[in-house]
Amino acid sequence: RSPVPLVVTVHDLTTLAVPAYHRGLRARLYNALVSASARGANHVLTDSYASKTDIVGRLDIPEARVTAVYLGVGAQYSPRPDNSLVDMAVRRKYDLPDFYVLYLGGYELHKNVVTLLYAYTYVAQALGEDYPLLLAGRKPAGSAPAFPDYDGIIERAGLGKFVRWIGYVDEEDKPVLYRNAEVFVFPSRHEGFGLPPLEAMACGTPVVASDGGSLPEIIGPAGFAIDPDDARQMAGAIISLVMDEQLAAGLRRQGPEQAAQFTWERTAIETLAVYRQVTSDE
Repeated sequence: RSPVPLVVTVHDLTTLAVPAYHRGLRARLYNALVSASARGANHVLTDSYASKTDIVGRLDIPEARVTAVYLGVGAQYSPRPDNSLVDMAVRRKYDLPDFYVLYLGGYELHKNVVTLLYAYTYVAQALGEDYPLLLAGRKPAGSAPAFPDYDGIIERAGLGKFVRWIGYVDEEDKPVLYRNAEVFVFPSRHEGFGLPPLEAMACGTPVVASDGGSLPEIIGPAGFAIDPDDARQMAGAIISLVMDEQLAAGLRRQGPEQAAQFTWERTAIETLAVYRQVTSDE
């Protein structure tokens, strides 16, 4: 142990939980480093209670040595645009359609975008081409053990007319994409915290997320938490929010209220309290 109390942050153990991520020397070294750092620390910080449970169980660390401190959401994520001209410029920049369902995030295996694509075969039948699925974020260069063959899946599922890749989104443009989406979908199986659904809720966008990992903690009663393996249920939630204006309006009200509980000020205060406690214990 270090003579100075050592506090390490472990966001999640996805790389340990997903077998496909165990392959290769780099992955094994990373997993070994995370495990050794956490076990050797005086205290471990993480960003959700789901991650805390995972760290305690998988790394055999006493519960008292692990503290969950939630992350926050920035003030720029709001239902109301600061400048409508900026919103218009961003819409043109990404050629956003009038109506769309949005996914914004990574494309590794655990993000479960494949199930979202299968769900969209049902959404496309119900809603047609007027509500395309926009896939935002850097598109994988090709398929690999950790990255499915998305283009092949889209082609085989007949989704070519219903799914659009819009690529990397600049950080300052994200609020506009969230605000203008009919629904934001985040089907990830393993998530240490899950900033995208929180940001979408803060923007007043109805959220459909999986019920795995930390996501139920984040969305609370302000969104749909569904089985990540159930493409029909995922599709049903998306279709319901597009078709049922009253249901969607309720989540548009609840989302910002739920997101308001997650502030960076609270994150800083609770993190500082952990450091003070660990220091006083020495």
